[in-house]
Amino acid sequence: MAVRVVIGTQWGDEGKGKYIDILAGKADVVVRYSGGSNAGHTVVVNGLKYALSLIPTGILHRGKTCVIGNGVVIDPAVLTAEMKELEGKGVDMSRLFISDRAHLIMPYHKALDELQEKARGDARLGTTKRGIGPAYSDKTARDGIRMCDLLEKDVFVKKVKANLKIKNKIISYAYGEKAFDADKIIEEYMGYAEALKERITDTTVLIHKAIDEGREILFEGAQATMLDLDFGSFPYVTSSSAVAGGVCIGAGIGPTCIDEVYGVLKAYTSRVGAGPFPTEQDNETGDRIRELGGEYGTVTGRPRRCGWLDTVMIRYAARINGITWLAINHLDTIGKLGTIKLCRAYMKNGKEINRIPASLTEFARCKPVYEEFEGWDEDISGIRDYRDLPGNAKKYLKRIEELAGVRIKYIGVGREREQVITVE
Repeated sequence: MAVRVVIGTQWGDEGKGKYIDILAGKADVVVRYSGGSNAGHTVVVNGLKYALSLIPTGILHRGKTCVIGNGVVIDPAVLTAEMKELEGKGVDMSRLFISDRAHLIMPYHKALDELQEKARGDARLGTTKRGIGPAYSDKTARDGIRMCDLLEKDVFVKKVKANLKIKNKIISYAYGEKAFDADKIIEEYMGYAEALKERITDTTVLIHKAIDEGREILFEGAQATMLDLDFGSFPYVTSSSAVAGGVCIGAGIGPTCIDEVYGVLKAYTSRVGAGPFPTEQDNETGDRIRELGGEYGTVTGRPRRCGWLDTVMIRYAARINGITWLAINHLDTIGKLGTIKLCRAYMKNGKEINRIPASLTEFARCKPVYEEFEGWDEDISGIRDYRDLPGNAKKYLKRIEELAGVRIKYIGVGREREQVITVE
């Protein structure tokens, strides 16, 4: 038996979907444990692109049990639409299960997300306006509505009406927008209850049964370490625990159950939204990386900020998550640049440091200390053996391992599922 976790080591969008997909092929159960429909995994199989925002990537493998855990906030409109789209592509949805403890995203959450972000003005956080933050806020404030409530109409109606007494006042009086109609929400969500009722269950029982039986389990995260609510670049973060420790809370298992943690990174760094980004290249280099790497959001389509790889961040992620293996993407992309820079440390107030400050003002003062490498102007997309990689690519990878303190297990050399080198 092996219980594995896949997390992002940067600001998300590292291409976790590729390695989740690979490891899902070995797993019996695949579990999503955090985030909501603001996160996306893109997997390309036989030239067909699958963009997943809520459903675990394991669904693309036949016979896998897939679980949406209690740590996820669920927009049932997005979930049912995603299920329908996948079924239309011939994907079997019969083994998808949803935690009865997972919280629902309601229409007023999405409205408040957009209104709050607009009200922040220049201090906006760069949210996707999909209701994630307000849903987690209600969960913490104990006003949330869970999947189990969806199955009891009387309970659901009572909670919706109670919440709207407060939410409608905020929406109407604070923002001057139209209040929500409780009956319309109830009617819409009862439709989702009918569509999802057979899938809603106590998923902790399902997961622990699999552990007791010695089955292979994979936990897939959303977002990444630098977007984690506690350890990320707060407040420019998501609203849940995106690190490996979030598995315990978001799926209901103990830390001693976890055997391996795979940290995914790009061969450069990208970021969506505001906040400090020491290695950002807001210039032609950043533009070239963006176009070569196709750096546009899976869910939103937003262009991503791009820059050189920051190994201070990777070391930090390795420590916070207990990473046992690294999986790197876009080696083919970065090699197309003549000169590649790699950040090994920061300079702050004239001193070299190897940590990420909690204070954003301190973080913004950090200047990267770079090492330079020569690129490799050749097509490596067809290489499947590490020994066949260009010498300059190997030098770059070796230095990343040295600075991160973790070995690289997988190397992505293209978007397709099979375009991966496994380092034995």
